[in-house]
Amino acid sequence: MALFGMASAVAGFVKVRYLIDKAVIDNMVFRMHYRITSAILFLCCLLVTANNLIGDPISCINDGAISPHILNTYCWITYTFTLPYTKSKGIAHPGLGNDYEEEKRIHAYYQWVPFMLFFQGLLFYIPHWIWKNWEEGKVRMISDGMRGTSACIADDKSKRQSRLVQYLYDTLHMHNTYSFGYFFCEVLNFVNVVGNIFFLDTFLGGAFLTYGTDVVKFSNMNQEQRFDPMIEVFPRVTKCTFHKFGASGTIQKHDALCVLALNILNEKIFIFLWFWFIILSVLSGLALVYSAAVILLPSTRETILKRRFRFGTPNGVEALVRKTQVGDFLLLHLLGQNMSMRVFGEVLDELSRRLHLGSNAPSAPSTLEMAPIYPNIEKYSKETET
Repeated sequence: MALFGMASAVAGFVKVRYLIDKAVIDNMVFRMHYRITSAILFLCCLLVTANNLIGDPISCINDGAISPHILNTYCWITYTFTLPYTKSKGIAHPGLGNDYEEEKRIHAYYQWVPFMLFFQGLLFYIPHWIWKNWEEGKVRMISDGMRGTSACIADDKSKRQSRLVQYLYDTLHMHNTYSFGYFFCEVLNFVNVVGNIFFLDTFLGGAFLTYGTDVVKFSNMNQEQRFDPMIEVFPRVTKCTFHKFGASGTIQKHDALCVLALNILNEKIFIFLWFWFIILSVLSGLALVYSAAVILLPSTRETILKRRFRFGTPNGVEALVRKTQVGDFLLLHLLGQNMSMRVFGEVLDELSRRLHLGSNAPSAPSTLEMAPIYPNIEKYSKETET
């Protein structure tokens, strides 16, 4: 029951919120990092620590000269090993044998798996935490009362739209650091997922980069010729050597066989993470290219505005593109995710009309002039989507 309680807490990362509840301050790929991926990693961490699912994580047998509890503890906190795989029929399990002259493959990762998964979950959440503090609830503040069905009173809706347009017009060209912070966090997301792939490869002794492709090749091989790569990376039966003093004072070596039941879960977890990280890295790369195109190419911003601003005039769209900067466009784009198409179209229409009629870009208002328009931003900084 404790496991289900912890799992339900992790499920909070992927809960669906209505648009009226919290402000959306990022895109779908961004949310795949800190919501879905972090939740997956935290859930996997819970699974590998839930001993009631698989019993003891390690169980070693020997000739009876050593207490099973002592042997299990020793082999768990030190390491176990396997030998290079051969097709000899005299071997009880893959990776076992009596030829100790061969190079051993040490397996000491298993006690660190839950810590590594938890650490990775935190890494995928950090970019969102940075962006959330950088954004400071701005989208939440200026779209308050206009998200979803919350703008139900016509008079109040009209006043809020007018104030929003006035705020956007008066703060034109003041959001460049806003776009820089968002792009910086998207770069962090891409570096994060690629870095985690190489981190897992180092953690598993160079076996993770080709782990997924090896498993796919294994499934297509003949039954008599294939060898499961998951057993090679995550062996279920390993060897452990325990040394102690005998009755005469000489050192005795005791060879034990250890069953690593935990690897039944590990092999499934890491094959899923391999495919998930590959998909996430591709999507993150595409999102990064898209953001770079928005920053560098005004034509990209014009295309996006035409798609979102379907009821606008060509002159209105042209005015928005010509007289706004990247930071202004990002703010408008995020506002469009928090409003209905009709309300957002009305806001853009009024803003483009002012930009088209106005000859010069407005100067920034003072803090005193902005104060009556919207409440203090600190009121909403903690309520933005987490």
